[in-house]
Amino acid sequence: MTELEGKRLLIVDDDPTFTRILARAMKRRGLEVTVAHSVEEAESVLSSLTPDMATVDLKMETASGLTLIPSLRAASDEMKILVLTGYASITTAVEAIKLGATNYLPKPADADEILAALGKIQPDPDIEVNQQPMSVNRLEWEHIQKVLAEHDGNVSATARALGMHRRTLQRKLSKRPVKQ
Repeated sequence: MTELEGKRLLIVDDDPTFTRILARAMKRRGLEVTVAHSVEEAESVLSSLTPDMATVDLKMETASGLTLIPSLRAASDEMKILVLTGYASITTAVEAIKLGATNYLPKPADADEILAALGKIQPDPDIEVNQQPMSVNRLEWEHIQKVLAEHDGNVSATARALGMHRRTLQRKLSKRPVKQ
């Protein structure tokens, strides 16, 4: 019997292929898995189940995964919450941790990386610092994310604050973030 045997994991992600593959991998590792494809569905699940761990996608079709973190935290102070995203940014990572997430991980991530992130409770002061500064494109993306968060996700207000056309901003937001 492993330390994961019988632990309950809630996977919240609107990508059915990703959730199916991740759920299967986690079940093979001994976890009891429940899948929700939206924040609303996850909140409904929380009324009858208190998971030990949860993975939450940041960007979903309806509400952001960040809006679910307070509900998860209210369900259990001990729950380990991991925010998984293909749209990682410093701003959303900070907000996720402030809201009560245990950890934050950019996609793509495999089941072992996800379990390692869920198991990591103590911060690592010896973490390796990247010697390369961010590219101009990545800095621009990070700045847009910060201003967008300051305007509560309002694209029009963000575009005005940045002095750019709303359609230009929408085009930039629809692209995947630059790695470095």
